[in-house]
Amino acid sequence: MLQSIEPNIADLANGWLKSYKLPYKLEQENLNSEIDKALNDYHSKSGGKGGNRPDAKVLLQDKNLNFYPILIEYKGQKGKLEKFDKDGRIENKTTKNEPNFKNIKDYAVNGAVHYANALLHHTSYTDIIAIGMTGHKDISGQIHHKIGVYFVSKNNLGAGQKVGEFTDFSFLAPENFNEFIAKVKTLSLSEEEIAKIKEQREKEIDTSLTKLNNDIYQEEKGLSENDRVYLVAASIIATLGVSGKVPSLEKDDLKSQEFVGGRDGDILLNRIEAFLNEKQLPKDKKELIIRTLSNTLLSENINKVKDGESQLKRVFVKIVDDLGIYYKIGLTTDFTGKLFNEMYSWMGFTQDSLNDVVLTPSYISTLLVKLARVNKDSYVWDFATGSAGLLVAAMNEMLIDAKNKINSADELTQKQIKIKAEQLLGIELLSNVYMLAILNMIMMGDGSSNILNKDSLLDFDGNYGFGNTDEKFPATAFILNPPYSADGNGMVFVEKAISMMNKGYAAIIIQNSAGSGKAKDYNKTILEKNTLVASIKMPIDIFIGKASVQTNIYVFKVGERHEKDEMVKFIDFGNDGYTRTNRKKASNNLKNTNKAKERYQEIVDLVRFGKSKLSIFTEKEYYENTIDPNNGADWNQSAPIDTKPTLDDFKKTVGDYLAWEVGSLLKNQNNGDRLGKS
Repeated sequence: MLQSIEPNIADLANGWLKSYKLPYKLEQENLNSEIDKALNDYHSKSGGKGGNRPDAKVLLQDKNLNFYPILIEYKGQKGKLEKFDKDGRIENKTTKNEPNFKNIKDYAVNGAVHYANALLHHTSYTDIIAIGMTGHKDISGQIHHKIGVYFVSKNNLGAGQKVGEFTDFSFLAPENFNEFIAKVKTLSLSEEEIAKIKEQREKEIDTSLTKLNNDIYQEEKGLSENDRVYLVAASIIATLGVSGKVPSLEKDDLKSQEFVGGRDGDILLNRIEAFLNEKQLPKDKKELIIRTLSNTLLSENINKVKDGESQLKRVFVKIVDDLGIYYKIGLTTDFTGKLFNEMYSWMGFTQDSLNDVVLTPSYISTLLVKLARVNKDSYVWDFATGSAGLLVAAMNEMLIDAKNKINSADELTQKQIKIKAEQLLGIELLSNVYMLAILNMIMMGDGSSNILNKDSLLDFDGNYGFGNTDEKFPATAFILNPPYSADGNGMVFVEKAISMMNKGYAAIIIQNSAGSGKAKDYNKTILEKNTLVASIKMPIDIFIGKASVQTNIYVFKVGERHEKDEMVKFIDFGNDGYTRTNRKKASNNLKNTNKAKERYQEIVDLVRFGKSKLSIFTEKEYYENTIDPNNGADWNQSAPIDTKPTLDDFKKTVGDYLAWEVGSLLKNQNNGDRLGKS
C-alpha cells in the first residue's frame, strides 16, 4: 500500500487558507463553543462517541451577514476523495441504515459531510460547506490533488450537494466568497431527488426508533409504553424551540437536581409550556398536553438522581442524540405514528382490539391522499385520525403542490400557514391516541388547531374545532382507515363523513368484507348520493405483524348519485412490488423488489384515467364493470377467467403429448440396448 501524503496535502491547503488571511483553526483548536460542542457530541468517525475533529475549520460571513461553517477534511491517497452510493450521493449510511463508519473514516468528502451533519444535528446552523481534499505523488515526486466541495443543508436533508469543480480554495477568499455563496444558493434538488433522500431518511428514522425503543426497554426500567411515547414527544417539543422567543432546550440545561421546581422534569415541562404559549394553542388543548405529559415528566422515579444523573436526563440525551437531526432538518413524516407502531411491535399483542389502533403505513397514506385528489386548495378531514398519519401525508401533498404552483414567496408563506391552520381537520376518540395526533401535528410545524378529541359519529357537528368554530369545515377530501370493529367494518364513518360533504373525493382503506356484505345497508345509502369510482384489492400483508386482514381501498366521487350503468374500476393490487417481513430486529422489513413506486403511481393513474394507463399491470388485474346500487355487496369483483381453450392451447397440448411419446419410445429403446449388452 502506498504511503499517505496527508501531511503534504494539509500543508498545501492550509497554506492557501493562510494566504487568504482567513481565521481558520486546525484539528485541535477551538472555533466556537456551539460548533466545538456539536462536533464533540456527535458520534466519531470510528463509531464511538465524540472526538470529531475536522483537519481545518473556519466560520465565514457573507454580505447578508449570514454565517457559514466551513469544515475541511484531508486524505493523502489516490481515490480517497469521495465514496458514492448507487444513486450518486455521498454514501455515509450502510444498507442497514446505520452510519457507514468505514466510508466516513476513509474518504475525505464523506468525513467532511459527516461533520456537517453533526452541526445540522446539534447547532442552529442550517447551511454548511463540507470540503474534502486528497492527493498523491507521481513517479517524479510531483503532488497531484483533487478537491470535493459540498453544500450540506437543511434544504437537502443533510445529504449534501456538489457545488462545482475547484482546483484550490480561492473561492473562500474574501473577494470571492459572496459569489461562491450566490452559486451555492442556486443549487436545488428535483422533487424526485428530494423524495429519494426523504425515503432514505425515513428508513433511518425507523432504524433509530427501533434502536431507541429497544435501548429504553432494555436499560431504563419502570417506563410504560405510553411513558416512552410521551418522553420522545416531550423531548422533541422542548428542543424545537421558537426562533427568537423560546430557546431550544440543550442537554446541559438539565441539571439533575431534586428540589421541586428545579428537577429535570420541571425544566422540560416549563420549556414545553413556553413553546405551547408561543404557538397560541387553545387553552383546553394546551392544558390537556401539559396535564398528560406531567404524569410522566414529574413522576418521582424518573427525576430521582443516581450517580449525578436522573433517568429523565439519560433518556432525553438518547432521544436528542438518536433523533435530533430528523426534526431539525424539518422532515415531514408521521413521527409519532412510527414510534407508536414500533412501541406496539415490542408488546407482542394479537388481540383484535389492537387492530383498531393499527396505524396506516406512510406509503399507503400517500396513496390514499393521491386517490382522493388532494391539492393545495383541498380541505381534508379524517374521522378516525389515530396519530394523524393520513393528515400528515395530506399536508405534505398540499405543501408540495403549493410550492410547485405559487411563484410569490410571500403568497407561498401565507398559503402554507393557511394549509396547516385551516385546511386539515381530524377527529380521534381515544384520548391517548388523540395526544399522539396533537403532538405529531405540533412536530410537523402546525398548531394542531383542528385535531378534536370527540366521537365523530355522535359529537361532531361538522364545524371547525378552533378559530372559526361557527363555520362548517368545507371538506373536499375524505381519507380514512377506520376501526374495523365499528358498524359495517367502519363504513358507518364513511356514510357520516361524506353525507356532510358537497363535493370532492373520498379514499378509504377498510376490511374488504365491508364490500361483500358486512356493510350492505351503509353501502346502499352511500350510493344514493355518491359514486363508487374504484375498488382496489390490497396486498394481504400490508399490516404484517399487527393485523392480518384482507383490505380494499374504495374511492368515491362525492355528491353524484351512483347510476346502475356507471362503470367501476376493479383493480387487483395484490402484487404492489414490496416484499414484507416481520422480523423484530431487521433493519428494513419493507423492500422494493419489483417496481413498487411505479406500481403505486400506475394505480393512481388507472383510477384517474382508466385502462389507457395500463403498463405494468394487465387486464388480468384491471377490470371494469357495473355494480347494482341497490345491492351493496358487489363491490369486490375481479376480472373473469376465460376457461375456453384456444387453438394455441390445443396445439400446445398435442405438442406436449407427442414430445412425451417420443421421449418414452427413445427411453424404451435405450433400455433395450442396455439389456442386450448385459
